[in-house]
Amino acid sequence: MPSFFRQIRLRPLDIKFMEKRLTIAIGLSILIMLGWSALMPKQQPVDNKVVTDKISNKEENQVNVRQISSTAPADVLPDRVVKNLIFAQDNRDIVFDVNTASVLEVVFKDGVEHRFSLKSGFLTDGDLLFKQQGQTEDSITFIAEDRNRQIIKKFFIPNNSNTIELEVKIKNISSTPFLLNPQLILGCLDLSASNKQSRYQDVFLGTDEKNIHLSAGKNFSRENAKFLGVRDQYFCAIVEPDSIAANGYVKKLSSAEGETGLFMKQITLNPGDQIGQIYRIYLGPQDLKKISAINPDWTSIIYFGTFDFIAQLLLQLLGFFYSLVHNWGVAIIILSAAVYLLLFPLSLKQMKSMKEMQLLQPKIEALRKELKDNPQKLNKEIMELYKEHKVNPLGGCLPLLLQMPIFFALYQALMRSAALRGAHFLWIKDLSAPDGAFVFKNSLPFLGNQLNILPILMAVIMFVQQKISMPKTSGDAAQQQKMMSIVMPIMFGVIFYQMPSGLVLYWFINSLFMLFYQFRVNKSK
Repeated sequence: MPSFFRQIRLRPLDIKFMEKRLTIAIGLSILIMLGWSALMPKQQPVDNKVVTDKISNKEENQVNVRQISSTAPADVLPDRVVKNLIFAQDNRDIVFDVNTASVLEVVFKDGVEHRFSLKSGFLTDGDLLFKQQGQTEDSITFIAEDRNRQIIKKFFIPNNSNTIELEVKIKNISSTPFLLNPQLILGCLDLSASNKQSRYQDVFLGTDEKNIHLSAGKNFSRENAKFLGVRDQYFCAIVEPDSIAANGYVKKLSSAEGETGLFMKQITLNPGDQIGQIYRIYLGPQDLKKISAINPDWTSIIYFGTFDFIAQLLLQLLGFFYSLVHNWGVAIIILSAAVYLLLFPLSLKQMKSMKEMQLLQPKIEALRKELKDNPQKLNKEIMELYKEHKVNPLGGCLPLLLQMPIFFALYQALMRSAALRGAHFLWIKDLSAPDGAFVFKNSLPFLGNQLNILPILMAVIMFVQQKISMPKTSGDAAQQQKMMSIVMPIMFGVIFYQMPSGLVLYWFINSLFMLFYQFRVNKSK
């Protein structure tokens, strides 16, 4: 380390605030990451006039089937009367648009109600007007026809199961053959700022080569698609045809809407002929075990970004702790303790380094007064002091830097954990939402209509920890330290205030452990 500093000429102030500045930079990086989903401005929706394709009859003996529009039927044919049907089950309600035989949304009823919107889910033909043909406890059938073709769509929907099977039959009822390019729209995603789930939505495409996560707001196309999926924060829909699709695509319809679907291989359907296509569908929570039981290849839809591997391990560890204690709040506390013990050597090194820096501050301050007119010599003397006492100026920051991947991974994992929905712990009624310790009749500035205690307690603990760990200084440095000891906890409290209480609980427990051991380090000689 001394040789490194001899190569780079540093001003005395650079040395003095090196550790503090890096700590602030790391803290701000964490704040930016944590506040991204809450504060990231979204593009405002713009008016988008719907333009429908026209069927081109170039020859009397051939009809070129147009690409299906993802527009709502009322926009295509204004004379259609909106007709919705709710297919009610124990764990969910599936809302169908009868006119298009498509799924508008799925209302999951386990724990806290969650609406998973597809708008045009599993749409196969937007031109024909469907009607309901039949319904049983575990199936529903729709039928439509015009002068050229008849389409029958049957959904097999077992109760208390996340698997669905869609069978689509197309029959040529005309006297001439025509070309058919079958399409299935998996869904249209709402990307507008008013949709709170828009920041969590993405598209998942599986091919023989690799699995890809895509933005729903960018055009994309890939041949030989095996399966396709869309997801929001907690739930997902995955579809896989029984034969390899010709093309999987994402189409940006506007700044506020994106469509994703599959095109099957083009075929010629002769008069009287009928073809059938089977689609396997998963419609449920982003649960690794549930998805893996159906198709292990589909589990890649559960993705946590750059630190996905670490996040997956932590989430499985959380699930293991839950299997032992059967309470998600307690499982989070145990996970926080486990992660703290895992990182304890780094945390201990960080605390000891900060303690050593505190002990050296009086000597450093004396040198500053003695050599205030000789910066070069002051810099050299401070480096010699560090070398003599075997103190690394960056020792308190590097351990924190190494811990960041784990913090980021855990943040993503807890933010998307469907298991925390509706989970109770102490006064917390839902670990996937703010803790809401007190609910007010009227909304208050910043607080809204409820008071969340955990973020406030976490900010207080962070404030105390910073106060007892900061080195004693005087002058401008003391004022800066005092300011940061107030600003940083407040900023963390603001960012965490509306975050899921399960995530805040983890950080709160971790901060308690850090504070407890900081007291022990400070008392040690």
